[in-house]
Amino acid sequence: MAGTAEYYRKNPEARRKRLKQQAKYNKTAKGKLLIRNAQKLRDQLKIPKGSKMDAAHYNGSNTKGRPQHRSINRKSRTK
Repeated sequence: MAGTAEYYRKNPEARRKRLKQQAKYNKTAKGKLLIRNAQKLRDQLKIPKGSKMDAAHYNGSNTKGRPQHRSINRKSRTK
């Protein structure tokens, strides 16, 4: 399990704070744009709900991408 996930499981107060902040961010113009583009790409790639694949955007693109396994797409790129 990722360190961040472990941290938020052990710290429910911090988790609530993060979820509250994330919900606020998702309502901003940028947040909505990100969600809309991700949904469009999933539709384009015909990735069904519940699939183990993510719609991974190519660097710098909002419209083009490829299916990629969730664990690869969501891992930390800074480690």
